[in-house]
Amino acid sequence: MREKLIEQYFVKEVKKAGGLALKVNSTSMKGLPDRMVLLPNGVLFFAEIKATGKRTRTLQNFVHKKLRGLGFAVYVIDSYEQVKEVLTKYEICTARLPKNGNTESA
Repeated sequence: MREKLIEQYFVKEVKKAGGLALKVNSTSMKGLPDRMVLLPNGVLFFAEIKATGKRTRTLQNFVHKKLRGLGFAVYVIDSYEQVKEVLTKYEICTARLPKNGNTESA
């Protein structure tokens, strides 16, 4: 399946989950993932969208490793099924957080 179709589906599903899937465009750093995802309760992760069966480039792998080293989740997604898997994982996680996303007491 084409990357564009998977990315459109991903953006639509993130929106249905109450989040934003922001396109990452950087002139100062190549290899960044395609999307930065912001979900309710302060959940943030990155998504690299690929056409089905396509692999990430060496530079992308390097940048993904750096982001993971900083504590961020980075997913490489190449199918509708993977979109659902990733978002299902985060729906479970965000359900356990306080509704306002604030972990500090007032």
